[in-house]
Amino acid sequence: MLQSLGLDELAHEIYRFTLSRQGCRLESLLSGIRAPEDAVRRSVDRLVELSLLRSVAGTLVPSRPPLALRTLLQREQSEILRRQQEFAYIKAAMDRLSDEYEEARAPGSPEGWERLTSPAEIHTRMELLAAKTAGECVYLLPSDMTGPESLEARRLLDQDMLDRGVSVWNIYRESVYNHRADLSYARWLSQSGGKVGTLPTVPLWFVVYDRTTALISVDPEDPGAGAVQVTGAGYLAGLVALFERLCESMTPLDAPDQSELDEPSALEREILRLMGQGLTDEAVCKKLGLGLRTVRRMIAELMERLGARSRFEAGAKAVEFGWYRPCSCNDERPQRAKEPQTALLSPELTPSPAVAALA
Repeated sequence: MLQSLGLDELAHEIYRFTLSRQGCRLESLLSGIRAPEDAVRRSVDRLVELSLLRSVAGTLVPSRPPLALRTLLQREQSEILRRQQEFAYIKAAMDRLSDEYEEARAPGSPEGWERLTSPAEIHTRMELLAAKTAGECVYLLPSDMTGPESLEARRLLDQDMLDRGVSVWNIYRESVYNHRADLSYARWLSQSGGKVGTLPTVPLWFVVYDRTTALISVDPEDPGAGAVQVTGAGYLAGLVALFERLCESMTPLDAPDQSELDEPSALEREILRLMGQGLTDEAVCKKLGLGLRTVRRMIAELMERLGARSRFEAGAKAVEFGWYRPCSCNDERPQRAKEPQTALLSPELTPSPAVAALA
């Protein structure tokens, strides 16, 4: 009960002992309290210091606590007021420094656009924008564009936003499972309250803060090429709509493996789609962030599950089973009316370029 006053149980016992006797001499106290003499003397000195005991003609007399502690409470209150005033001064100084910093780095480019060229400049801007974010921050980032130092710097920003109740979303490529540091960070974010998912590929990298400001990669294939900060409502509406659509098809981080099911996984469907666009194995690897051997192994497994002896046959069967839907944008000719699926097996039909590309 008296611990908040800096008193231990022994001091409380001594105070109760003197109360029961309406005061006593130190010799009686030492004989009546089962504790080392030096400990008893220290507790008595503390009680006297707090005016809970008074020495009257060699007798220790207990004082009434409210009166004895009034001076102590006044001292504590003065200290609290002093610290509150000191905190207000520090906060005001920090706010002034923040204002000066932002004014010094105010964009000088046309309204709505600002080019950021170096990784340090990009991180500094992320730091400023994250500090102002009040509701939502969404990331779409390739897992291989960040290093350990960048991840640690981002952890501080994300932790601060989460602590302030900001909703933090992050979508990675599925290749994040091949990057130990990025996977560890993604799991930390998920366990800390962030929303984390994966997609086979991501079209570009960007970060959107409170749906009012975004940082977008200049070159999706080269994260080191820099970024652009945009604030226009039209740009933001498009980015948010894209992110929301991607959220609908993303797989939550560490979701159960679906590879044992008959239906292909999202990654396998993406491989079929990219091959249907005519991309080489090497180009597919770059899009997915996977190794060449991994992609070729997955293609071989798809062919085996489809019962196909060639990539052309695999493409035809993928369309037949509904695993892959060719897009008319891969064909320069107008899309013809959809034929019955059984007709896809007819040898007289000429395969579409999308299916032929799988060969």
